Amino acid sequence: MPMQKSLTLGDATWRRGLSFVSGLGMAVFSLLTIQHFFAANFPSSIWAGAFCDISAFFNCNSSAYSPIAQIAGVPLGYFGLVVGVLVLLGALFPSAPFERTNRFIAIPNAIGVIALLFYSVFVLKSLCVLCSGYYVFAILSATLFLRYSGTPEEGRALVRFLKPSIKYVLTFAVATALGAYSMALFHDAKKQAQAGGVSQEIVKQYFSLPVVHSPSVISPYWTAKASERFEDAPIHVIEYSDFLCPDCRYLSTQLSKLKEEFKGKINISYQFFPLEAACNRVVEKDKHPGACELSYMAAYDPAKFQQLHDEIFANFDQAKSPEWRQEFAKRHGLDGALTHQQTRELVDKIIRTGAEFQPTSDKYAAGIRSTPTMIINGRMIIGTLPYEQLKAIFTALASGEGKNVSGQQNGKQTFIENWQDSKGGGCTVEANAPCTPY
Repeated sequence: MPMQKSLTLGDATWRRGLSFVSGLGMAVFSLLTIQHFFAANFPSSIWAGAFCDISAFFNCNSSAYSPIAQIAGVPLGYFGLVVGVLVLLGALFPSAPFERTNRFIAIPNAIGVIALLFYSVFVLKSLCVLCSGYYVFAILSATLFLRYSGTPEEGRALVRFLKPSIKYVLTFAVATALGAYSMALFHDAKKQAQAGGVSQEIVKQYFSLPVVHSPSVISPYWTAKASERFEDAPIHVIEYSDFLCPDCRYLSTQLSKLKEEFKGKINISYQFFPLEAACNRVVEKDKHPGACELSYMAAYDPAKFQQLHDEIFANFDQAKSPEWRQEFAKRHGLDGALTHQQTRELVDKIIRTGAEFQPTSDKYAAGIRSTPTMIINGRMIIGTLPYEQLKAIFTALASGEGKNVSGQQNGKQTFIENWQDSKGGGCTVEANAPCTPY
């Protein structure tokens, strides 16, 4: 079948329409990934914390927190947005130079998304649904240009892709650079705001949360210890966590820095809550095969807990493998952990405390329903927060604010979904979603 002359010129309305759809799709999904990047890394409220509640694999937070999520402060999604807008405009205002230039960009863009897909699946071990939407439309766009743009007289298919309009390339490059500079400035402003007004607002929101009771069993496995009695430390954190939850690993890195900064003032209790049906009957989730095994191993020898905790999170991807867990147990003398009755009973008691809290909404059977969940000095935060915001809360607590907050308030157990925000509306919590009145 002979190659069509043009993708966007002439009477090929349906081809031009498809190109428009591919450009629009890339632009929309890029905007969503940019929005998610800033929501995950710079949440504007305590209700927008990230938590592992969708799927261990389909997890957009892993992408938002990854080392390649931004380049010099510019979210990677910005460059996808530029490509999408160019393809969209090329369909709306077609010209031969515009089409040749978009054709020139299409193949490297497709190669880039394939590389990102492999990085996500094989390095991050997760896949961002929003990014996947962009991948689909980027590959569609490249296919359309490869199939329908250019004539045989211009040379072979790949040669045709090397004939952009230099004027258009330079114009787009300058516009992209200016936009990237503005995006980097916005990124820096958001980062600075975390240590300023946003953090202060977070502290106000934290102290507005009603008080919840402590679980009946507070785990004896502590990752920071400032006093013998748990509640005696100025800052005391009960951390419901899962060794195979990516957001829990992120929180672990945050707390590692903070426990050094607040050394002597903070107790952190690691409350086992693996999202695996083999040991957890509190929630109807079976997302992380092997998480129960890791919990039993970590709990087997209390003297080694901190070392085992750190090593598991440091080898997060490998820990998903049964072979790695077997070798890990052998190396640390934990072979009896999975059958040791006392260890299993203690871990199971800790897990069951998640059912002691009232449901956060009609969708969930128990109050503790996802990881990470923190009870900080008697107030619950479902998910985690950026370092600057957690530090602001800890600083306020260390200075003596909010003393004597442990226990129940008005005999009622309430959680974030039941809080009242400053505008007087109730709020529901979704991963990285803003607090919206309903």
